[in-house]
Amino acid sequence: MTGTWHLVRLILRRDRVLLPIWLLLLAVLPASYAATYAALYPTAAQRAEYAAGTAGNPSIVALLGPVYGDSVGALAAQRAGLLHLIVGLISLLVVVRHTRAEEESGRRELLGATVLGRRAGLAAALGVTYAADLLLGLLVAGGLVAVDLPAAGSLAYGLSVALAGVAFATVGALAAQLTESAAGARGLGLGALGVAYLVRLAGDAGGTEWLSLLSPLGWAQRTHPYSGERWWPLALLAAGSALVGAVALRLSARRDLGAGVLPQRLGPAVAGRTLAGPWGLAWRLNRVALLGWTVGAAALGAVLGGAAESAGDAVDGNATVARMMERLGGTTGIAEAYLGATLSVVALAAAGYGIQAALRMRAEETAQWAEPVLATGVSRPRWVLAHLFFALLGPVVMLAATGLATGLSYGLSVGDVAGRVPRLTGAALAHVPAVWVLVGLAVLLFGLLPRFSVPMAWAALAACLLLGQLGAVLELSQWLLDVSPFTHTPPVLAAGPIPPTPLLVLTTTAATLTATGLLTFPHRDLTP
Repeated sequence: MTGTWHLVRLILRRDRVLLPIWLLLLAVLPASYAATYAALYPTAAQRAEYAAGTAGNPSIVALLGPVYGDSVGALAAQRAGLLHLIVGLISLLVVVRHTRAEEESGRRELLGATVLGRRAGLAAALGVTYAADLLLGLLVAGGLVAVDLPAAGSLAYGLSVALAGVAFATVGALAAQLTESAAGARGLGLGALGVAYLVRLAGDAGGTEWLSLLSPLGWAQRTHPYSGERWWPLALLAAGSALVGAVALRLSARRDLGAGVLPQRLGPAVAGRTLAGPWGLAWRLNRVALLGWTVGAAALGAVLGGAAESAGDAVDGNATVARMMERLGGTTGIAEAYLGATLSVVALAAAGYGIQAALRMRAEETAQWAEPVLATGVSRPRWVLAHLFFALLGPVVMLAATGLATGLSYGLSVGDVAGRVPRLTGAALAHVPAVWVLVGLAVLLFGLLPRFSVPMAWAALAACLLLGQLGAVLELSQWLLDVSPFTHTPPVLAAGPIPPTPLLVLTTTAATLTATGLLTFPHRDLTP
């Protein structure tokens, strides 16, 4: 373990921007949901009616998990059910970033030449991630107590969020020992997370308790906060994490640096024709991520579309909810306002993929893989355009698939597939210009401020997420909501003609940002 503390300080320095952002952003969500439910459903009878409608909707239960009770805390805990998944995802990626990605880049070998123990790298990554998860759990619990919820339930929910992150941080640590590449480790970890979510989803949707308990996410949601708290699922999460973590630490000390436990599969001896130029290379680098994001977004759209009619019935008659949903979805029908609001969330996910694809250029640059490509006859604009093609077209594919799946499931529930599919597909694609603005911002930062492009691009997405999820709920001022490009997307699901001006302004803004980044990149040096 020699040198672990020095690596902890290095990790904290590298993540000094991103770490506080995601901690604060995620910490305020459960408390905001609790405050919203307290305002929207002030009486026990209203909450009981809403909880019964939610519990009777298999789509909502599958997406968020079961609801245990009809108190404000129980409703808020179920509404924030995806927080366990999100924290697990972030924790997993952070551990892989500071372990296997460091080995792949060669930095860990340089540090290993100093006085550094074999287990220090993994121990430092797990230590920082565990501490961040526990801090997040305490912040979540403190926020819930601050809105007058019981301390025991708040602590139970906060610890369930923290230990879900700890569990999948440990899964990421094990995946980092099994493969020789960061991409492979992320693939194994995300696969395990996806299986855990699907098992929990199938168990909750079918009412099969034992199936849900096969998933760590199911354990985290079985703490029953604010409804007779159970503490044994937290002990299961802690014990499982300790066991898997011990295995990962043992493997990290026994394997060679840069090697994985699983044998690396050899590629073909001769590259295919598609790799003869930058376009084929960009496709090879982006195809797996594009497929994964598209399938996930379409599946989410199908679930949300199936829940739309029941969601509208659950809040029917509540004027406050109707006004909030109209502000989020931009239409007067509750079901269509719900769909408009959910499509705006999927649009943020599409922007996440676009930013990831655009910042792939920065990853290639820092890993010094771009330099040998650009040393050939490939010009810088041509190389950038190859990556931009996927950064701009990928979100279009994602949103089209989401709109199609949402329209199909919603159309089947209301008996109007032919009318709903094109309507909801168009509503999803209306978010494309706003998504392109964030992609253009990432390209601009890559061209002008490459060292700050990654944190600033993701911070912009986090700000849009915060304004989109909490702005209408907290009834923030319109000028503040207008900071987000998604605020300017016209409500396609509303009655009447669609105003073209906002779409043209957003598209022009995105084109200007992208062109500026494209023109400035050839005039700067490649920077590590």
